Amino acid sequence: MGGLGIILAVVLVIIVVVVIGIYNRLVGYRQGVRQGVADIDAQLRQRHDLIPNLVETVKGYAAHESSTFEAVIAARNAAAAGAPTSGSEQQLKAALGNLLALGEAYPDLKASANFQSLQSELADVEDKLAAARRALNAAVARFNAARESFPAVLFANALGFAEADFHRLDASEQGTVDQVPKIGF
Repeated sequence: MGGLGIILAVVLVIIVVVVIGIYNRLVGYRQGVRQGVADIDAQLRQRHDLIPNLVETVKGYAAHESSTFEAVIAARNAAAAGAPTSGSEQQLKAALGNLLALGEAYPDLKASANFQSLQSELADVEDKLAAARRALNAAVARFNAARESFPAVLFANALGFAEADFHRLDASEQGTVDQVPKIGF
């Protein structure tokens, strides 16, 4: 019985070490998913922060376009209050498109260095947002693959690791998120 007890103790220690390794690996992957969500949130906040500057720049050239300005501000406020995957982000994108289209009607605005700079920053933020979404989806794929692989699949649920969701887009956003925003003048 002494030999059998030692064998059982060794097997138990091996199982505990494997479970600890699985746990630590899943924690690392889960942190990657959380970081991806935070990166998307940071890019959305940066986009929301650019909008008042863009509106003020355009206002100087197109003072009588108040309905466009109000629509952009309302869409920005709704998007800032909503979830990152909500339709409010798409409404904001459409309102920004209308605002940027005013450049066609106002050649002085189109030539403004401040407007061009803000336009460039907005395009850069959109590119970073698309990259953050791709990075989040890659992190989710790594986490879910690690969670579903053997032997982790035996312990993941018991250790509190639920399947992570991919960043899903609204139907109105699909096919547009990874494209550079169309800001033509």
